[in-house]
Amino acid sequence: MSLKPPEIEKKSMPSKQDQLKKHLKDIAVKAKEASRSLADAGTDQKNKLLQEIANKLESKESRQAIAEANAKDLELGEKAKLSHALLDRLELNKKRMTSMVQGVQRLIELPDPVGEVIKGWEQSQGVQLQKVRVPIGVIGIIFESRPNVTVDASTLCLKTGNVTILRGGKEAFYSNQALGKLIGEAAKACGFPQEVVTVLPTTDREAVPILCEMHEQIDLMIPRGGHGLIKKVVEHSRMPVIKHYDGICHVYVHQDAVLKMAREIVLNAKLQRPGVCNAMETLLIDATVAKKLGKKLIDALLEKGVELFADRQTNKALETKFKAPSSWSTEYLDLKAGLRVVEGLDQAIAHIEKYGSHHSDTIVTENEQAAETFLQKVDSAAVYWNVSTRFTDGAAFGFGAEIGISTDKIHARGPMALEELTSYKYVGRGKGQIIKSG
Repeated sequence: MSLKPPEIEKKSMPSKQDQLKKHLKDIAVKAKEASRSLADAGTDQKNKLLQEIANKLESKESRQAIAEANAKDLELGEKAKLSHALLDRLELNKKRMTSMVQGVQRLIELPDPVGEVIKGWEQSQGVQLQKVRVPIGVIGIIFESRPNVTVDASTLCLKTGNVTILRGGKEAFYSNQALGKLIGEAAKACGFPQEVVTVLPTTDREAVPILCEMHEQIDLMIPRGGHGLIKKVVEHSRMPVIKHYDGICHVYVHQDAVLKMAREIVLNAKLQRPGVCNAMETLLIDATVAKKLGKKLIDALLEKGVELFADRQTNKALETKFKAPSSWSTEYLDLKAGLRVVEGLDQAIAHIEKYGSHHSDTIVTENEQAAETFLQKVDSAAVYWNVSTRFTDGAAFGFGAEIGISTDKIHARGPMALEELTSYKYVGRGKGQIIKSG
């Protein structure tokens, strides 16, 4: 009786997802390694790197490469029939390139928070204790559309000694790759590993949940984009997440508002850049001034090409015939806005609480008591009195650039800039003190 030879087990080829996992793991491991060298860097070293990035952004060669990459993204975006607002967010024109360089230069001038002693004291046994700012480590940033985020986010992280792994949207893929290559070259020229900033070279959607599971290498995830993206990151992340949710921002025109000021604030909040998160998405008008001010504000918006949506009660009060909004929680990011007449301050606050995203909201009024009530009761990252919602911005606040606008309540809220990109540790210095039992 002859024995059959054992069957040879066929080795199956790794699946596409397995290959992606391995690729992303390699990136994350290298980023973790790079974080050690960056965390030890002094302010002068980090500023030298930032200056090299600014120089490269200004060079003719780099600008040509970035312009060609951006043109490719815009062409693909037009073929994909992206909205005018999304195409605007995508474009890297000369003005925006110059603005990016200026943002990096301002960042160089800002104080480095790393190493700052937040608090110092001597405890009962004479141990000298300090609470000191330190880098977070490796930060994963997932964002959509605007390629300038690649520069803004990575340079903020570099200033604070943090390594970044960036995953941009597919619509800005070529622009992001060009900017990432430039930053990597600058890092190498300054003696840092190129992996201090990595722009993922993939548009595969599976990259997001895979990245979110790498808690051993990535210390923090920051999603910037629509509700779907943020929900996906929150559901899959095994590390802390700082959310940058929708910007459902409101301007409430109170009964004691002055028309000229209300008009300027409303138009600025909606029109200055309709496609950004701090643009006004809903205009609330007090019922007592609906006919006196409301119609003039509406005419001003319509003249600028803004499409308005209103409920039945608002149409009745203003004698208009606007279509109903699909939802009061719509982030239009376009020349569109919700319009609602409200019965006083309390109803305005209730509307913002129910339908807003806790981003930025403003009241226009000459009534100090009403304004202070609004500022106290509206639970948003930024609340304003007679100020456009467009001021919720790192540069406008004097922070330089920002990672985004956090709508969370813990650690970071509002424009997330240098201090919010640090953690802290306690440092103790003593002379042999020990804890005695009993």
